[in-house]
Amino acid sequence: MTKPNILILMVDQLNGTLFPDGPADWLHAPNLKKLAAKSTRFANTYTASPLCAPGRASFMSGQLPSRTGVYDNAAEFRSDIPTYAHHLRRAGYYTCLSGKMHFVGPDQLHGFEDRLTTDIYPADFGWTPDYRKPGERIDWWYHNMGSVTGAGVAEISNQMEYDDEVAYNAKAKLYDLARGKDDRPWCVTVSFTHPHDPYVARRKYWDLYEDCEHLEPEIADLGYDNQDSHSKRIFDANDWRSFDITTEDIRKSRRAYFANISYLDDKIGEIMEVLDSTRQEAIILFVSDHGDMLGERGLWFKMTFFEGSSRVPLMISAPDLPAGRIDTPVSTIDVTPTLGALAGVDMGEIAPWTDGENLVPLAKGVERTAPVAMEYAAEASYAPLVSLRYGKWKYNRCALDPDQLFDLEADPHELENLADLPEHAGTIQTLRAKSDMRWDLARFDAEVRASQACRWVVYESLRQGGYYPWDYQPLQKASERYMRNHMDLNDVEESQRFPRGE
Repeated sequence: MTKPNILILMVDQLNGTLFPDGPADWLHAPNLKKLAAKSTRFANTYTASPLCAPGRASFMSGQLPSRTGVYDNAAEFRSDIPTYAHHLRRAGYYTCLSGKMHFVGPDQLHGFEDRLTTDIYPADFGWTPDYRKPGERIDWWYHNMGSVTGAGVAEISNQMEYDDEVAYNAKAKLYDLARGKDDRPWCVTVSFTHPHDPYVARRKYWDLYEDCEHLEPEIADLGYDNQDSHSKRIFDANDWRSFDITTEDIRKSRRAYFANISYLDDKIGEIMEVLDSTRQEAIILFVSDHGDMLGERGLWFKMTFFEGSSRVPLMISAPDLPAGRIDTPVSTIDVTPTLGALAGVDMGEIAPWTDGENLVPLAKGVERTAPVAMEYAAEASYAPLVSLRYGKWKYNRCALDPDQLFDLEADPHELENLADLPEHAGTIQTLRAKSDMRWDLARFDAEVRASQACRWVVYESLRQGGYYPWDYQPLQKASERYMRNHMDLNDVEESQRFPRGE
């Protein structure tokens, strides 16, 4: 049986509430809408952790951060943890990454045979939070609200430069695969950094949203004193007191964010055009690592279990899956076992050590009853936070904070905490029991603290004397590119052409 090619399109910080069933109607995203029309669309997909590195390590491994040890944006992703790239490569696939995956540590491949770009973020331990110093801001890398006050138009930025390179290399690789020099099935992951802040966009995309009716949040800033405990920590971590956020700042930030979704849509359209023009067929999966609050409740960026931050789009276009909307809650940790099922790869050897579920049965109508789990143990937290999405309920716990219970059907903006109401005591009891079965919060906290303390020692030591960081350096074999004297010109001109000449 021929194994299917797989194209994974990943974006960064894309709010899943903007994808209620594919892109919202008002978004200028024709290519993503075309993909959505032929995809199974999981409307209630949640990240394993609302932060880049832990969310991505969990996405690739099918394991929660408490299992991978990738608690934050500076925690090492161990090389002994199998990823979907390992599973597919072991089964005979060519595996390739173009773009971001925020691997921290000396292993910068994690099963990918080729990596076409470096990462946009550092690979060392320099971004390690420190639970021993609650309230301390690490100014040189913590988010601040300058991303909001600085929103507007730019024709080039650090992130645009990166994503232009990601798309260029991805298209070049797909053209190369079309030439048929490698008869293996392939899995190519293309991972962009947009629409992650800073909120700046090219004029052509900015102008698409001049008359947009969604430039202000549905839920205005609640005010610092009215926020829950964790939201206050996020406000403080983002240095909110140093900035005067105006309504115009908010409108410009959201406008640039929407514009960058359209920028990504163009990039994805270019990649899809390469597949179409070279007549390559592939399963296509579209996903984000986490979302962005976009000013809802006064919150920005991620780091919280509220829907804007924790909910992400997930669409899978595959011959064996029916197109349509699935409302059952699922997780990004379900992607790895799902890819294994779609590719016919047995992952039973590590099944006891994974947290995700294969989504193929759900897509074909089989009921799923297990709750979806999330974790957060990074900046703006001083003890791990955990969450369960179970049916219509979302239940959040932290040893430092009161429990939270939200009915997402009746209260989609999560404004009314039901945890202390007598009429919901049974629900709380049930969900607390499910939480206790999954997590030992005291042990989780101790493991995070040990990891942080060790990493601070290692990082500070390695910055003394010679500095040899782990940042990935893309390899290029210049002597194997274009025309060289060990090649036959006639063969080069014929083999590098698609379609072949007569």
